[in-house]
Amino acid sequence: MPSTIDAPMQSNILLESETRALLSELDIALPEQLAFDRHNADAALAEVCSTFRGDRVVLKISSRAVLHKTEIGGVAIVDKRRQPMLEAVDRMAAMTGIESFIACEFIEHDLSPGSELLLGIRYTADFGPVVTLGIGGVATELFARSIVPGREIAIFSPVLRGRGVIARGIEDKLFAKLVIHGIRNQPPRMSARDLYSLVERWLAFAAARVPRHVTELEINPLVPTPRGLFALDAVVRLGGGAAAAHPAAERPIQKIRCILEPQSVGVVGVSKSHNPGRVIVANLINAGFERSRIFIVKPGETEIDGCRCVPDISSIPGRVDLLVLTIAAEQIPAAIDEVIAGEKAQSIIVIPGGMGEHAGSESLEQSVRSSLAASRSTAWRGPVVNGGNCLGVHSIPGRCNTIFLPEAKLESGRTFEEPLAVVSQSGALAVALATKLAPIAARYLVSIGNQVDLTVGDYMEYLSRDSSIDVAAFYVEGFQPLDGRRWIRAAADARNAGKIVILYRAGRTTAGALATATHTAAIAGDAVVSRELAIAAGALVAETLEEFEDLIRAATLLRGRAAQGMRLAAMSNAGFESVAFADNLGPFTLAAIGAATRERIAALLRGAKLDRIVTVGNPLDVNPMLSDEPFAAAAAELIGDGNVDAAIVGVVPLTGALRTLEAEIGAEESIVNRLVEIWRSTTKPWACVVDSGPRYDAMRRALAEAGIPTFPSSDRAIRALGKWAAQQVASSG
Repeated sequence: MPSTIDAPMQSNILLESETRALLSELDIALPEQLAFDRHNADAALAEVCSTFRGDRVVLKISSRAVLHKTEIGGVAIVDKRRQPMLEAVDRMAAMTGIESFIACEFIEHDLSPGSELLLGIRYTADFGPVVTLGIGGVATELFARSIVPGREIAIFSPVLRGRGVIARGIEDKLFAKLVIHGIRNQPPRMSARDLYSLVERWLAFAAARVPRHVTELEINPLVPTPRGLFALDAVVRLGGGAAAAHPAAERPIQKIRCILEPQSVGVVGVSKSHNPGRVIVANLINAGFERSRIFIVKPGETEIDGCRCVPDISSIPGRVDLLVLTIAAEQIPAAIDEVIAGEKAQSIIVIPGGMGEHAGSESLEQSVRSSLAASRSTAWRGPVVNGGNCLGVHSIPGRCNTIFLPEAKLESGRTFEEPLAVVSQSGALAVALATKLAPIAARYLVSIGNQVDLTVGDYMEYLSRDSSIDVAAFYVEGFQPLDGRRWIRAAADARNAGKIVILYRAGRTTAGALATATHTAAIAGDAVVSRELAIAAGALVAETLEEFEDLIRAATLLRGRAAQGMRLAAMSNAGFESVAFADNLGPFTLAAIGAATRERIAALLRGAKLDRIVTVGNPLDVNPMLSDEPFAAAAAELIGDGNVDAAIVGVVPLTGALRTLEAEIGAEESIVNRLVEIWRSTTKPWACVVDSGPRYDAMRRALAEAGIPTFPSSDRAIRALGKWAAQQVASSG
């Protein structure tokens, strides 16, 4: 390392004048500088006048206590003349109380948006080192406030490197378009190749030096010039040693299989009356789990609900795959110690909350962690623990339902298993989502709770290798230390294996996003970092809970259907939906429908005597008077057109011309059955919209049961289909 970093310092902050050697490693120059104190300003500024280039000079206060000087009036650009410079020094000293300064050569450069960048490295608790790139200078905060907060920052991780990843993180950013392409008559500031190379150098530096030598490095602004890249202001915070080792490697995550598909289950905390433990036993039995493989820890009892009872954990015959604890939080550490002492369970689900969630309970969680850590050094490697404060786990192939809600409260209609896994830190969200996704039934539904042991990164890594899962959806409220880095690495592995990963990152605030966009020191733990790195890993990121549901539905039901491009065809029997489709295209473009297709649709309209009031176009508004057969025929023509990559069919069902009521949809000639025929006859991706009230729930469900992605509004449909299709096209390219 440069001697500046290795030298002992009174502070871990480098003065700007001390960053030159460090920045030179990254091929970034500092302007010519001269450090001085106020008492010798006259002589120092005379030297500036005689040696610095140009007609202006930048004067700055110099203090390890001040990271950002502009905000407190510590920067001035003045004419390179003795009197203006001295006046600026006196003025800044009076405002800040600081009497140490540096004079910097003024670097001539274009001041329009895109000419100044923000570039930084920061060590984060969740993801380790991250590199941040965005608009710089005075435009930083303007972009952050005027554009959707946090979106105009590109964030990268050394664990996801390569030109493709960098391009994916930058390509949709406005600042990158300004830098690479310029605006109006302004030339590009940097080529895409040079911009990508810059990020690659910083990622390599972050991997090698952060946090051991540096925990924060921020340049704002960084300006491209004919003389090279110049850092006009730089902040460096030195490191404090190597990052703590992540304990993930110690967890035998292959034992997650024992949670998802156990061959034997023990339950602790079952009463003879109704309680969570009793509900779990009933749910296991109802799911088809054999009573002979269920053991209930209940002293004084020999049998409950046909299941054998034992007096304590140590009396469980052999070693069960899964033990479910529904006892008070205070009893959990002793129960886990008993499991470990007798090697009685490969995995444990801890239902109750109360560990580490309120003041005074931290010791319970720490006791569990310590016991598990000790067990990991044995040949057995101890159990893995899901929870605490979790609702349980539902597994269709394992016939295992440890969710402690009564079966009657959950979805009981017709469902079909899909190769989908949902992992949620919120148990309530998980079960609510399960009912809304019906008739889709997730193969695995996991409420993970507080991550006292198993983390979302563990589940992502496990599912990335599970050949039975095609779609993995995660609701995340927070990552354990460095587990975010592990999650994105595993998500990238899952994408490379052809799986679809969906993330909703909770805990987002506008204020947090704004802070991220205006100062890299604020990014630790922020959801904006999660979002950008998840996108870089190839995940689909939901912006709302509604979109989370919609992306799961689209990704699950559109499996096996490939989007070859982004040309969309849309039709509806209502004008408002046709307008909505055109207004909310997102990444789509409207397909140019072929002449032969247009003529066949025109013939259908003539046959229905609607040719005088309906014009063939895209979107196609077919009028509410079009009946089932020609409506479906027009939809088939649009979907089958060679210029169309994806389609949306909107059916506003209130018209009397279509069979849409519950009593009508069973008819062979109904619009529902005709759309199902189209779905089965093509592999092209398309979706349906049924935008009406509860009277038409039966219609929506019938379409969904046939496997057609069906949405309650046009904007939700087009957003979900657009994100899914864009990822498909990007992956194939």
